[in-house]
Amino acid sequence: MSKICQITGKKAMVGNNVSHSKRRTKRLFNVNLFTKKFFYVEEDCWIQLRVSAAGLKVINRVGLDAALKAAVGKGYLTWEEIKVLY
Repeated sequence: MSKICQITGKKAMVGNNVSHSKRRTKRLFNVNLFTKKFFYVEEDCWIQLRVSAAGLKVINRVGLDAALKAAVGKGYLTWEEIKVLY
């Protein structure tokens, strides 16, 4: 599974390591991802998502249902990709 937030769509960025002599080599800036379980009240079940720290803030601010609908609307996630636990 790739390192992409399912709520915000954030993914790894490419940049440079810059040494003291200004020599540049490629590197990755990875996303701060977590695998979290959420209780989805509308469906009365637990779901598991890969979310970034910014995605957690979005869920706390607007709610899980609104965040999921926005992510599906923007194409970051499909309803089939949501892992239902029990």
